[in-house]
Amino acid sequence: MTAKDLVPGNGSQSLIIPGFRYRNAPAAIEWLCSAFGFTKHAVYPGPNHTISHAQLTFGNGMIMLGSVRDGHAGGEMKHPDEISGASTLSVYVVVRDAEAHYARAKAAGATIIREVRDEDYGGRGYACRDLESYPWSFGTYNPWQS
Repeated sequence: MTAKDLVPGNGSQSLIIPGFRYRNAPAAIEWLCSAFGFTKHAVYPGPNHTISHAQLTFGNGMIMLGSVRDGHAGGEMKHPDEISGASTLSVYVVVRDAEAHYARAKAAGATIIREVRDEDYGGRGYACRDLESYPWSFGTYNPWQS
């Protein structure tokens, strides 16, 4: 299998799409687009300034998100502020220029948790938290091209 085989929507491969719940999903959508460079693919508003479902893309990747709702997923999902800012998952996004992406995210108010550095496994990258404390890692290492 090559990276070309992993074309979204080709019907022959599975895709992994992380999902998030934000307390202020409309603000999160705007911030993720501004700070990280995501593009709105689809946004479905809900009642009372909420988001029922949204899809944001970054290159061939996608995330889905919506507003925090009572009883969502039977209580299995917790927002970072419910567990002292901790998280059991971090998303890694491949970028062309780690320094430029870092500067953009930092200027938008991302909380930097690891400065840009050379990684032992290759490439350069950094880590930060978004406006609602979800951890993200961005870097130039692409395991499909190593």
